[in-house]
Amino acid sequence: MTEQNFSRLDHAFARFMAKRCGLQKPEQEQFEHLMKKLSAMQLGGHSCLPVSDEEEYLLSSSSLVSATDATAFIVDNHCLYSQKYWVYETRLAHQLFSLSQHHYENADIHNICDRYFDAADKGNSQHQAALQAVSHALSIITGGPGTGKTTTVVKILAILQELNECKLHIALSAPTGKAAMRLQESINLSQQKLPASEHILQSIPNQVFTLHHILGALPPTPHFKHHAENPLPFDVLVVDEASMVDLPLMSKLVDALKPGGRLILLGDQNQLASVETGKVLNDLTQAFAEQTLRLNQTYRFSGPIKELAEWVNAQQAEPAWQLLKSNQENVDVLSGSALEFATDHYQAYWQLLNDNADHNALFEAFNQFRVLCANKHGEGSVNQINYHIESTLTQHHSAQTWYHGKPVMVTENNYALQLFNGDIGLCLQDGQRENQLSVFFQMPDGQIKRILPGRMPAHETAFAMTIHKSQGSEFSRLLIVMPDAFNPVLSKQLLYTAITRAKQHVTLSCSETIFKQTVSQSIYRHSGLADKINRLTT
Repeated sequence: MTEQNFSRLDHAFARFMAKRCGLQKPEQEQFEHLMKKLSAMQLGGHSCLPVSDEEEYLLSSSSLVSATDATAFIVDNHCLYSQKYWVYETRLAHQLFSLSQHHYENADIHNICDRYFDAADKGNSQHQAALQAVSHALSIITGGPGTGKTTTVVKILAILQELNECKLHIALSAPTGKAAMRLQESINLSQQKLPASEHILQSIPNQVFTLHHILGALPPTPHFKHHAENPLPFDVLVVDEASMVDLPLMSKLVDALKPGGRLILLGDQNQLASVETGKVLNDLTQAFAEQTLRLNQTYRFSGPIKELAEWVNAQQAEPAWQLLKSNQENVDVLSGSALEFATDHYQAYWQLLNDNADHNALFEAFNQFRVLCANKHGEGSVNQINYHIESTLTQHHSAQTWYHGKPVMVTENNYALQLFNGDIGLCLQDGQRENQLSVFFQMPDGQIKRILPGRMPAHETAFAMTIHKSQGSEFSRLLIVMPDAFNPVLSKQLLYTAITRAKQHVTLSCSETIFKQTVSQSIYRHSGLADKINRLTT
């Protein structure tokens, strides 16, 4: 890292620590540089900074650094940590290792599992995942879109209920409201096809909650109602979109598990890691090979979109670009203006607004299409596209903050309102309040929540959104807009995540050069979690 890579915060933090490190020049200057690097790494989502033998020796000479949690910084296995991230990693490693040692034996497991799978499916990855999950307290089920993760977990829950005489207390969760809503829809569809008795069907919950809701957030603190001393009451906890769960949240979640409870994690390890610190799902799939099952057969996600996603994930830029250039039915490269394309594809939603369609119809129409951008600022960014669409569709963009049809995305958690970062709402005329606007949200249970604009938490316009913010969502058609110049945000994980949000069609606005540079760039986050778990097994 050069000095240009460091922020003012990095410099201020490093200076503050260097003055207290107890070292003399030039060691103090070296210590300050390492603190700048650590600060920058943490802001980038890394949990630690790898250090050389010489750097480790220098750090160990400071009173601020040790190999235990008694100091502000920890050096562990050639990595420098802030104390809190070292504690999160160490505690999570021990908790999950302990959970992974709990195995269950039951003579009826295979017979009951077999009843939930057709003869053609016996022995496939879904069947193996079910057998693995009912036999272990910790289960990790990964796979791309359409591989049947939800279908498999519903069968697992039914099998677990059959194996237990008493009704299990089961909880279904996801990191965001959007992801919770999607999981709930999938759970309900899968339950309808489940070859189980009414008693078993009734035992599977049909509501999904956010992790913050389940843990019981206690704003404005970072603490939760449920923790080791006040554990969750659930026998089985399912977490969907686990790739979005950061290190601190996963540590607090596992800390709150009921003794003897089961944890089932679902996710796609090829997607972007969490916005905050860590790459927990990726680490766990490496460390817990026995408890990890990857679903490899696609049932819903197929055709050119699947092929494009696989080429990008494999960093095969040339065949991926040729697939886009072939302008097949489901994937293509945009030759014209992204701004005009985006505006045109919101016309159907805008027409329904003018026709006074009901809320459900408006949400369905709005979710048919979305613009995903790599960057929030600059050319081809979220801000530029949102401004253009508002200016074109509304004619009073500069005069009115709120207007009928404005889509908004919450950008920070508000526990009092039960609205969370990433939730999407529509500002509409309120039929209960003449000539008044309200912001309406579809909740995971299907209910509509109404919020007055003046009570809204921090938010932004949502005709376009960043690819990071789109995780946990799914749209019929996508326009993916990439910048004109390459920047560090671009990576194969970013593009793969964007492509896999689409159900029917992907249009890419991007030059060949930027596309290939993006596919060739893979983001790696430094973490010691997998290593800590592996050391516990030896």
